[in-house]
Amino acid sequence: MAKSEGKLQKQICKVVLDHFEKQYIKELGDVWTTVREVLSSPQCWQYAVLLNKFNYSSELEKDLHLKGYRRAFQEPLPYLPESLKCYISSTPGRFLAQKHRVGKLKEYYLLNAASLLAVLALEVKDGEKVLDMCAAPGGKSIALLQCACPGLLHCNEYDSLRSRWLQETLESFIPASLMNTITVDELDGRCIGDLHPNAFDKVLLDAPCSNDKSWLFSSDIQQATEMISHRKELSTIQVQLLRSAIKALHPGGSLVYSTCTLSRAENSDTINHILNSSSNIVPEDISEMASAVSWEFTLADGIQKHELLVLPERGKAWGPMYMAKLKKALSKEN
Repeated sequence: MAKSEGKLQKQICKVVLDHFEKQYIKELGDVWTTVREVLSSPQCWQYAVLLNKFNYSSELEKDLHLKGYRRAFQEPLPYLPESLKCYISSTPGRFLAQKHRVGKLKEYYLLNAASLLAVLALEVKDGEKVLDMCAAPGGKSIALLQCACPGLLHCNEYDSLRSRWLQETLESFIPASLMNTITVDELDGRCIGDLHPNAFDKVLLDAPCSNDKSWLFSSDIQQATEMISHRKELSTIQVQLLRSAIKALHPGGSLVYSTCTLSRAENSDTINHILNSSSNIVPEDISEMASAVSWEFTLADGIQKHELLVLPERGKAWGPMYMAKLKKALSKEN
């Protein structure tokens, strides 16, 4: 409990908050006031509990019910495998985390429930070849494997430290018998398309972004100032990663792009740039899914049918999370 209380005492970085104030009041209007209140108050943040089907515990499920947790995604969704079991509570706080133990699978994974929307939008089916392009720390890879059994799940993470974190996560949740269907690489994601052209049925690009929650509590003011000054470069990198992801995608395949920032430049603007400059990419309508989850999450208005933006608010402190779904057109030969 002491560790949890320590996290709640983190100090807001004024340099970052001032930067957000200028940008997000323009982009979100009055909504920013509500979002800012939640982002700057860790004591009201919520965490979901994703059960591990490979080490299922009925006692854990009973315990979650007793603690006031309920099953997420209860409305009919276009894609919601029964094997994906996620529990949420409207009460702020974090369920006790499990430590990594060699040879022992964990029973659950703690995450922001909004991050599962990207996984559900991807609609992975058994036997498909799937690329998780920027996979660390591994939560979305774990969620993908709760939904289906891909013929191949290629998890990539360029940063070596984060890659080791990813490897440990996979070992903590996936039985050894299934590890032969999973590969882990440390490639620069911008090169994957050239190395593996037309190789994957589905691609998940959870792109490096400005990560509003994390940035807001930066402890090093100089580092925070440098991050802000380089923020514009992120959208360039994101476009490069998207182009690589598109190359890696098989014609007819789908791609989901996601970030954990509110920044329009890193979200809608990046996707629009790709749509306006790529002849073989079309937007995929996810409005049915958005409508089904709108009672569970607060979604931004003025969003196109191929995208959604989750806004944190009290009692629904999920996000921020943006996602968009794209499809690679079939080649003329097909």
